[in-house]
Formats: sequence, structure tokens, C-alpha cells
Amino acid sequence: METLLPSKASLLTFWKRHFPFSTRELNAFLSLRREDFVPATYSPVAYEDVPLPLLRGKTISQPTTIMLMNSALEVKQGEKILEVGTGSGYHAALLSRLVGKRGKIITTEIIPELVLFAKENLTRAGISNVEVHEEEGSKGMPKHAPFDKILLTAACREFPQPLLEQLKPGGIILAPVGNREQQVMLRGRKDSLGNFTLEPLGPFLFTPLHGKWGFED
Repeated sequence: METLLPSKASLLTFWKRHFPFSTRELNAFLSLRREDFVPATYSPVAYEDVPLPLLRGKTISQPTTIMLMNSALEVKQGEKILEVGTGSGYHAALLSRLVGKRGKIITTEIIPELVLFAKENLTRAGISNVEVHEEEGSKGMPKHAPFDKILLTAACREFPQPLLEQLKPGGIILAPVGNREQQVMLRGRKDSLGNFTLEPLGPFLFTPLHGKWGFED
């Protein structure tokens, strides 16, 4: 008997049974075609709950990981979010749905080929509230700051200081923090005095961040 590949519907069923994702978060997932954000070779397995290769050693995270990160960000409509590590543009696309038409996603990617790939994917999906910049994201984007939320999708040794400074009071920063072999998803909440409360959300493994706060020059 032929084994059926995991489908969009089966992922949805799995999440509803095991995770407290909101209706808004699930609807954002349903509104997009993940297969349009992966290389054509991997389209048939786009909804397997595993990371998939992009290029130059980079990956698109597994669907459950992305959903957990979005849930941890507590995204509200109208917010402005900085994402460090655009990849294929899929995560930014999901965030764009969550912030709505009044919100904005600023996302950075250091690999030129991925910048082009992400822009093409976002355009094809009809998404207009995402800006993709070819930048070293650990420096942040001062001209667009401050941000309501900041998300890093690559492993770092610690939260980059420029990003902490560009986060609004009351905002959340989320990143996989650790070493090359293992990281903990760390959520930081900034109070009105600029102090941070840190909360570990479990072990993860991401590709390394470039730059001073990452592992690659």
C-alpha cells in the first residue's frame, strides 16, 4: 500500500490535538502554500514536519517550529516586526498575515540568492507588507526601529545588543541562543526601564547566524 505524504490537513489536526495555537495562527498557516516557499524538488514533501534544504547550507524550519515561534511572539495586528534571517520568506509571510494590513514585517537576509528567492515567493503570494533587505541582520535596522517584536531564525551566542536597543518597551525578542550544536529558544520581554525578563522555551537546533553575535563571519 502506498504511504501518503503528510498533508496540510494532517498537520492542522496534529496541532489542534497537541498545541494551544490560536485560531489566528492556524488561519495564517492555512492561508499560505508552503510548497511555494521551498525549492521545486521539495514541493511534494512541503508539509512533512521536518526542516527542508534551501541553499548554501540554509534551511526552512519545520512547520511546528515556526508555529511555536509565532505563538511565542504573541503577535498582534498592526505591529511592526523585525525578522533576522529571511530564508525563503515563508516565516515572514506567516507573520504578515498575523500583523494584518496595518502591520509591517522588516526582514533581513545576508545571502543574495535567498534575498531574490524570498522576494519572488512573497510577490507570487501577493504579500505587500513585507520588506526584504540584504543586510547583516544582527545589526538591526535602525532606520525602521523601534520594533514591537524581533525574531531571529538563526542560532546566536546571545541576543545581539543592537536588537535589544531597537526593541520597544513592552516588546518581545525571540531567538535560538547557545552554541553551534545546540540552542535553547529564548524569549526576552523588555520592560519600561529597558530591563529584560528571560524565559527558556525548550531546546532547538538552527543554522548559525552570521556576524559578531553568531558563528560565521
